[in-house]
Amino acid sequence: MTTTISSFRQITANLPAALDRTASEPQVRRESANYLATISKVKSIDDLMGNDRAYRFVLKSYGLDEMAYAKAFIRRILTEGIDRRDSLANRLADPRYRDLVTDFNFARYGSTTTTFGRTQQGTVDRYVRQTLESDVGRSNNGLQLALYFERKASSVTTPYALMADRALLKVTQVALGLAEATGRLDIDRQAELIKNRMEIADLKDPVKLDRFLTRFTALWDSTNPSATQSTAPNLFSGNATASFGIDLLEQVQRVRRKG
Repeated sequence: MTTTISSFRQITANLPAALDRTASEPQVRRESANYLATISKVKSIDDLMGNDRAYRFVLKSYGLDEMAYAKAFIRRILTEGIDRRDSLANRLADPRYRDLVTDFNFARYGSTTTTFGRTQQGTVDRYVRQTLESDVGRSNNGLQLALYFERKASSVTTPYALMADRALLKVTQVALGLAEATGRLDIDRQAELIKNRMEIADLKDPVKLDRFLTRFTALWDSTNPSATQSTAPNLFSGNATASFGIDLLEQVQRVRRKG
């Protein structure tokens, strides 16, 4: 049986080729071409919300495709922007919402928002990477988690950033041998447990990051022999993420201040 670590190494050893293969898939190619032909015509939040195909493409690019139904919620996030400390995107635990609003910052840039590279080819590149990760996640959730962690690791500067992302936290718990129940502890206690077991700065070192993910994948396979989503919860569900962020809003504000 193919192990999670062997699959992870196979993909990351030549990631550009893996991304090119994903980008060449007929559906991905069609959706990307349609998006690039459409997005420059989008001048407002209303335009984006009114073009269902472009709207869904954008949400998938940020790993939020399961939240496509929640248009009022997404509209509020985009409308409030990120310039105010108390805006919703700044208060939610899940960083994917802030990433979305940072790039599609209609509140700040108005009709010029979609003229930037990040909202054009940058969003297509995100879509391709998200598609690659979600595709492998259908058969191996641990592999999806490892690829996601590898992609996000360089932006992590504190334990609180790990705790604010369900997927990053899951990888951290498994790799450090922390019981899932520790996620219900006070956030400062959780941060202390993480700090006592790892150096956050090591995540910026490719060699040390590889060692960390090797440990995660080995432990993942030992507890999830079939390595399928049927034996492990999908932490990339938009519904679960949204409720997680709202339910823990007060704690998240403390995480934001500390992180």
